[in-house]
Amino acid sequence: MKSFIVPRDIIFGWGSLSFLSRLKGKRAFIVTDPVIAEVGLLDKVQSHLQQGGLEVQAFTGVEPDPSRELIEKGAGLMRAFEPDWIIALGGGSAIDAAKVMWVFYEHPGITWEKIIKKVPALRNKAKLIAVSTTSGTGSEVTSVAVITNRSVQPHVKDMIISREIGPDIAIADPELASTMPPGVTAATGMDVLSHAVEGFVSTIASEIDRALALKVVQMVFHSLPKAYANGRNKQAREEMHTASLMAGMVFTNTSLGVTHALAHQLGSEFGVPHGMGNSLLLPYVVQYNSIAVAELYAELAGALNLQFNDNREAADKLANAMFQLQKDIGLPRTIKEYGIDEASFNNALDHLAQNAMRDITIRTNPRLPTLQDLKNLLITAYTGSQAFPGARC
Repeated sequence: MKSFIVPRDIIFGWGSLSFLSRLKGKRAFIVTDPVIAEVGLLDKVQSHLQQGGLEVQAFTGVEPDPSRELIEKGAGLMRAFEPDWIIALGGGSAIDAAKVMWVFYEHPGITWEKIIKKVPALRNKAKLIAVSTTSGTGSEVTSVAVITNRSVQPHVKDMIISREIGPDIAIADPELASTMPPGVTAATGMDVLSHAVEGFVSTIASEIDRALALKVVQMVFHSLPKAYANGRNKQAREEMHTASLMAGMVFTNTSLGVTHALAHQLGSEFGVPHGMGNSLLLPYVVQYNSIAVAELYAELAGALNLQFNDNREAADKLANAMFQLQKDIGLPRTIKEYGIDEASFNNALDHLAQNAMRDITIRTNPRLPTLQDLKNLLITAYTGSQAFPGARC
């Protein structure tokens, strides 16, 4: 038996933020970050909610890679305000934070260990609306949240997966992402690509998942360079925002793979933004996985009109197309080029691989890695050289 789960309502396209003015309720609690407040997007959301007659309170303290402490602080404010709507406004960090604050709001006595194991039933006090402001994470349609545990060294990212934390309504208005600077556009766009490619080859992907993922890959290669080159390109912005939405639908049903397992560790250890981490790893993971799923990579390569003679060559061409895309949008090809010094990288290598081995996304990667495989992949992504068997690029 297969399933495909997405939010009940998905509202997207230019001007879709105005949907908020139609909400029926008493109080709305907004979870966002300081930048969203500074650029005026928070004011727009508040205005729409107030038009609908809701009392509004905002928490603007979300940090990149939100911590357990931040979640508990926000949940405490929720309990005092008692909202019946929670509005997650931002990129992945804000939306993930709101999802888990929601759990603590409805279940004040719950522990982190219980949440990680199983999220209890929600929607007894509030429902969740996720409003995406970046064309990257797809968190507005996923049942996943990543929260950093900073009480341990090195820091660990806990992935919480449950249909309970999936938003009731997702809003993807490309106007909100139209002010992203080129660097953010590039990194978040590669995040979209990684979601689609890893979802496409996931061991639990269905025909529905793969159809969406294939289309997303085409959309990213077509529109990301245009959105990067000219942020005012309305068509490219809308296509990337929709691609992000679609990729989120994919990976919330398929999970992900080694790219994300390793990127989570680069984020925890070195503060590498999530989209950038995925970009630094994805082409090398394609090379690594190619001996297991070359025929699937050939489907993606064919959809991009790449020329090849066999499936393994197709996987090579796909990885090389990703390297070219990185170049076109100004992103580094290796971890070393990103700026992490060699001594720090080597000192962290063992525990990066060990923590990645425990990451839940490993389970759906099409090639089951060993600990040494993960070390070799990290070395490969650091230097740009080939340090693992099976790759031909």
